Amino acid sequence: MSSRASWLLILVTALAVLACNDRTGSRAHAPRDVNNLPPDERDASLLGREIFELIDRAVDYRGSHRGRPGADLRQMGIESLTTNTVRRVVNVQREPVVTVTFREPAGREIISCRGDSQVLEQAATHGSFTIMCTANSGAQRPMEVGQ
Repeated sequence: MSSRASWLLILVTALAVLACNDRTGSRAHAPRDVNNLPPDERDASLLGREIFELIDRAVDYRGSHRGRPGADLRQMGIESLTTNTVRRVVNVQREPVVTVTFREPAGREIISCRGDSQVLEQAATHGSFTIMCTANSGAQRPMEVGQ
């Protein structure tokens, strides 16, 4: 078999696997309604979704810049302040670690959470991922966030 035919076979197989996973995954992991969660899980879910997106963008940036991670969110073209949150990224051995903190922590059970690129792998294999969160009391604990 020629090299070109081999690559075509690999591509078709990969697309078939992705199509099967997409069909089964969309039913199995429907997004949860954040409003029906307990307050601590609701806060962690809101922060976790933002962490997931930022980690995904940081890993994508690193991949498109020959393995060099972005020094900060601004370099990656991402705002560090939103209406509700403050976002930070640091690189630990070229791996992004993202922290998202509520700007107004009053009335929140969870005030900040952080996660690294493991959230992408966990979400891909399990449909949920674990982040480390800080409660209003200052205590830290891991929390699972569903997609």
